[in-house]
Amino acid sequence: MTDPDNPEWTEADFERAVGPESLPPEVLAAFPRTKVRGAQAAPTKTPISLRVDADVLERYRATGPGWQGRMNAVLRKGVAGL
Repeated sequence: MTDPDNPEWTEADFERAVGPESLPPEVLAAFPRTKVRGAQAAPTKTPISLRVDADVLERYRATGPGWQGRMNAVLRKGVAGL
């Protein structure tokens, strides 16, 4: 089932897409929770897929925003001991 008012994006749609940084300030003001992010000068992190126990993930997420960084800090301490 498809929604004619909201069709799936094609590769061409993704190529034409722009981020919120291209919006005028008055439009951004209407959506105060929109995050405008610039590109990293030099990527410092590598995205991965990692399987962890559900209770571990739940505990980290429960600590609020920044939980991924806190998990990374614990992993960093762990590799220092290897």
